[in-house]
Amino acid sequence: MAPIPLQRDTVQRPGTTRAGYAHGPRLASRTSLPGIPLAPSAARRFVRAALAEWTGLGVPAAVGFSDRLADDAVTVTNELVTNAVVHAGTTVDLVLRLEEEGGDEPSAALVLEVTDHHPARPVGGDEPGATGAPGRKATDPTTDPATDPTTGSPTDPPAESAAGLPDPAEYGRGLQLVATLAESWGITYRTGLKTVWARLPVDDWSGPPAPPDRDALRRGLRAAEILAPAARRTERDDAVWDSRGAPAFLAEASDLLAGQLDEDLVAAIAGQLLVPRLADWCAIWLEAESGGSGAEPRLARVWHSDETGTEPLRTALEREPLRLPADVGSGPVSVPVPWPAHPTEEHLPVDEAPQPGARDGAALAFRITAGGRALGTVLVGREGVAQVPEAVASLIEDFVRRLGLAVGAARAYTRQATISRILQRGLLPSKVAEIPGVTSALVYEPSDDGVVGGDFYDIFPCPGDRWCFVLGDVQGSGPEAAVVTGLARPWLRLLSREGFGVGEVLDRLNRLLLDDAMEAAEAAALMVAAAGGRQLHDGSQSRFLSLLYGEVVPLPGGGVRCTVVSAGHPLPLLLRPDGSVHPAAEPQVLLGVVEDVAYESQTFDLEPGDTLLCVTDGVTERRSGPLMFDDGDGLARVLAGCAGLPADATAERIRRAVHEFAEQPPDDDVALLVLHADGTGRSLPGRAESRPVREAPAASDNGRYAFRTARW
Repeated sequence: MAPIPLQRDTVQRPGTTRAGYAHGPRLASRTSLPGIPLAPSAARRFVRAALAEWTGLGVPAAVGFSDRLADDAVTVTNELVTNAVVHAGTTVDLVLRLEEEGGDEPSAALVLEVTDHHPARPVGGDEPGATGAPGRKATDPTTDPATDPTTGSPTDPPAESAAGLPDPAEYGRGLQLVATLAESWGITYRTGLKTVWARLPVDDWSGPPAPPDRDALRRGLRAAEILAPAARRTERDDAVWDSRGAPAFLAEASDLLAGQLDEDLVAAIAGQLLVPRLADWCAIWLEAESGGSGAEPRLARVWHSDETGTEPLRTALEREPLRLPADVGSGPVSVPVPWPAHPTEEHLPVDEAPQPGARDGAALAFRITAGGRALGTVLVGREGVAQVPEAVASLIEDFVRRLGLAVGAARAYTRQATISRILQRGLLPSKVAEIPGVTSALVYEPSDDGVVGGDFYDIFPCPGDRWCFVLGDVQGSGPEAAVVTGLARPWLRLLSREGFGVGEVLDRLNRLLLDDAMEAAEAAALMVAAAGGRQLHDGSQSRFLSLLYGEVVPLPGGGVRCTVVSAGHPLPLLLRPDGSVHPAAEPQVLLGVVEDVAYESQTFDLEPGDTLLCVTDGVTERRSGPLMFDDGDGLARVLAGCAGLPADATAERIRRAVHEFAEQPPDDDVALLVLHADGTGRSLPGRAESRPVREAPAASDNGRYAFRTARW
């Protein structure tokens, strides 16, 4: 396959004056690459050529281009372009910028941007400008549309933008390396585009360069050094794996593999650790999670020190999956492998081309195990040797043991996250009713902890031309929260449809929760007695529940009549068209705490143009240091600015304000419901329309599964 021809567009922007001296030219080189396996190598050549060109032009900051910076820029580019090609497969746009900052402490940085044209994970729909910055900085003026690119000061984001916090295993493979090398990095979502950017500081530059007559030759030599391709390793020094080298390698491997909760990401990191340090190429097969003798292992990763050799190697290995005998342990097994032809030999005459299996080399296979269970196989190969040195084979065996632990942990987490995800979907309604005369919007974001959240919601019709809405928050999370949610939501539907008033529904639900808590406590006591007095759990049998429950009746002239009760829940807020905000209920005690309690409801009219906002404490108690989001009526102030907005725009503005309140993502479930009277009052007895809740795909951060925003 011929190399990709590069088309580079270098833009030289006029200099400006800052802090008393001329700010050098701001450069930006850009190119487009097809989404094919050769794109990463073309991107590496592009970056080296751009750095060499800037050095040759005598750009001020170019004097600080160290070997390390050039290598880091090439490495980061390789990872970002590889991710785009593997996960998007579209044309990839690459931009390399050099930015200089004046002042008392001058600085410069390289900014890399890699854009693909197939955002696989939309954030809150298709709104443009959605930006997430999971790197070391929450935002960066170079790419964040919420900041001014010149001053870096915050600006008002577009009204239709939807900031989303991307989740992580979908960031792609190798971005942990990008996070390590870059000063900051992040992801910017726009309509039809996804851009991953990284910023690398120019460490060796501290101000304007010396006069141009000092050393023009030095610039030329430096440009040649940057542009020169790295020499291929012809010999590998196995002597480095002495008493210090091997432990250092294993320690590094353990650090990188630990905490990775996606088995494919674990395999990707393992391949990059083995090649080219210990082998010329490697392949990793993973057994099916369900097991069974008939299940075929999956070729999860193929890695070659020569990028052009990866696909031929994969083709050769996919012809027949590698299977080791059942009695093979964790030690190395010599395996005959049909060596693929090197790309440079593909066009040789038949009589000159090496035959399959004739290439000189050695290959070893290692079984991946964890807890006595086979999880897969690692195959490593070296070219030009008769056998792999014993010390290296022993080191790889130790490495594969750590790989097995990482794969086992990732699978255990995936199983738990899958159970939680399925349980979460079962506890929440797949459809919610449409209320005549009211438009509604919902935001639901369980915290990214891989367990079932404690927040729940519902909107459903009832006899008598009534519609009921629910927003609840169970104490805690996980199985205990799931039990309460699984009881409360169907009980609420049943009691509401039996014709009980709003206050009476909560009276009965409170008694049901107390009865269930008593039965659970008695069952726990029996389990403790059967276990000889040993405590088998944390002893928490509470069934506390904060709940906002309301009933809506359409009015003939437009608008609706609302009757609500708030049991230990953040109070609903009523927004009038003039921007005034008032609480729409009185605070009352939590459900499941006090037996003899009578809940009282409040009734008001939601007139055309009015908006009712209901939230859980994940909104009001969102923290930024010692401050909470609702301190000083913070939620009411944000809601007041939503006067005149429809329900979906109001929900998005509140959601965005919650996320922007602190740099860290929310650590509690976030749920909010907006009801907006649209003035189309109508009565539809006997008709109950519903629409599905649209949930974004389950996101993953290094394998961490969680539901994202659900809106309709």
